[in-house]
Amino acid sequence: MAKSKKKWSQTVTEHSDAMDLKKGAFKSNDPKKIARSVKHSAEESDRRKSSPFRAAMSMLTFYINRAGDQLTKKRRGTLEKAKDELRKDFGRQPKG
Repeated sequence: MAKSKKKWSQTVTEHSDAMDLKKGAFKSNDPKKIARSVKHSAEESDRRKSSPFRAAMSMLTFYINRAGDQLTKKRRGTLEKAKDELRKDFGRQPKG
C-alpha cells in the first residue's frame, strides 16, 4: 500500500499559523546570518503568538528536530551555534 499521508511536520510547515520565514533561511553556513534572518522574521511577523525571541528559537529548534538524522554533525553544529547567536541578538546569555 502506498503511503499517501503527509508527515505531521510537513503539514505544520505548510499550514501552520506560525511566522513566515525568508526562503532559504536555514541554508547559510554562517550561524550569525541564520540568527539574523530568523530574528528579523520573528520581529516582522504578525502571526506569531509569543515573543519574538520565543518564536525565533522555536522555529530554529523545530527545523533542527524536523531534520533529525538527516543533518550532518557539521550542519547541526552550525544550527546550534545559530541558537547561541540568536540568544546574543536578543540580549540573552548564550548557553555554555
